[in-house]
Amino acid sequence: MTPDFWHSKRVLITGHTGFKGGWLALWLAKCGAKVVGYSLDPPSHPNLYESARVADILTSVKGDLNDLDLLSKTIERYSPEIVFHLAAQSLVRQSYYDPLATYKSNVMGTVHLFEAIRRSNSVRVVINVTSDKCYENVGYDRVYNENDPMGGHDPYSSSKGCSELIASAYYNSFFINNHDNRPNPTVLASVRAGNVIGGGDWAKDRLIPDIIRSFVNNRAVEIRNPNATRPWQFVLEPLGGYLLLAQKLWLNGSEYSGGWNFGPDEQDGLKVIEILESIAKLWGSGATWNIQPGDHPHEAQYLRLDCSKARSKIGWKTRWDIHDGLAATVDWYRSFADNSDTHELCLRQIEQFMSSSFYKATKR
Repeated sequence: MTPDFWHSKRVLITGHTGFKGGWLALWLAKCGAKVVGYSLDPPSHPNLYESARVADILTSVKGDLNDLDLLSKTIERYSPEIVFHLAAQSLVRQSYYDPLATYKSNVMGTVHLFEAIRRSNSVRVVINVTSDKCYENVGYDRVYNENDPMGGHDPYSSSKGCSELIASAYYNSFFINNHDNRPNPTVLASVRAGNVIGGGDWAKDRLIPDIIRSFVNNRAVEIRNPNATRPWQFVLEPLGGYLLLAQKLWLNGSEYSGGWNFGPDEQDGLKVIEILESIAKLWGSGATWNIQPGDHPHEAQYLRLDCSKARSKIGWKTRWDIHDGLAATVDWYRSFADNSDTHELCLRQIEQFMSSSFYKATKR
């Protein structure tokens, strides 16, 4: 991505109080964008939004995605040119406990946002952020590409598949064909990433936050599926892809619409136990764990993404391997535990990510 491109661009981020949304807001503000966030309160305590002082670098609007009136007024007031849609219920296990809230947020919330955008004249580019779990995972022994069918075994995964179908319908019905005769047609793309890691994620029932909480409190980590393999990637990897794609959409329009995968390299698909052992080595003394017996809610088999489209068509590539990402992640949580300035650490990590090929730990 080109930092100068973002200077003075008006950008709306839904879900800016979340983990990925907070990192994206910090990166955009660092590049000089005028950022507005639309979201509910942070989903956990502690959280990246407060600890990294994300509120200092943007205008924040507290609102529900299903409040069409407030969404429309927010877009009308701030006239964003580019929208990143990240607000969602983002946990598989939580979707089993409360499927209604998951569908309300991830499906109808997306509909309300696109409807508000359809009524606006300012929005030129929309990046709809879903998940690799949007694909119908039937255990193929191959990578999944952008043409594979949508689906999902659990409510979360199927809600992300629904979000993809909604994006396609709105794009084809209203944006590219411009049936409303709007003066500035909107271009839209949907993006799918793997299991994202990084500092500031405190979500419940997510591996690295669970590990860090236990290590900070000198407790043994309880592990459900030690041999499960997941496509791990540092948070700035997919975000860099989203930013690069948004630039391409701005400059070239519908040529870059549709679905895009931004996953890790194949060698970064590690087992849970391998991630745990790596973090324990980086953390040092007091890092212990137990394997939980018994049955657990269904979680999809390892799903690998084919990212050749992003590599060949927009020149996207990964910058840090999983070991760089884990080092940066542990460094962040160590700084948080030491009451260091995590806002400045986020900006340093963004700068290092943009300018170097490996992670250099912060000296404290």
